[in-house]
Amino acid sequence: QVQLTESGGGLVQAGGSLRLSCAASGSISSINYMGWYRQAPGKPRELVADITSGDSTNYADSVKGRFTISRDNAKNTVYLRMNTLKPEDTAVYYCNVRGKRGVFYFFDFNSWGQGTQVTVSS
Repeated sequence: QVQLTESGGGLVQAGGSLRLSCAASGSISSINYMGWYRQAPGKPRELVADITSGDSTNYADSVKGRFTISRDNAKNTVYLRMNTLKPEDTAVYYCNVRGKRGVFYFFDFNSWGQGTQVTVSS
């Protein structure tokens, strides 16, 4: 199994910044995708940003220019730097990691973090 441990959420005033972290652990052979999603009350989960093994990044239009996704391959960790936060960024943020796990035999995995609350006050 692959476990994801998220950290970095909290309460911040509008215009402030936060950095989320998500560390993957377990019998990981390779990671080809890391992403951050969020879900606000009463709304579906949506993609915020993602990054592939080739470091290609993709952002939701609502966060372009404010959020930056990055990864540390040595630590199997993905980060989301969030600047100029707005009240509409308030949501539970989830990381998603996909790749292959195993030692002698390899299996695809698709794991989700437990979620971390980000609240932006106006």
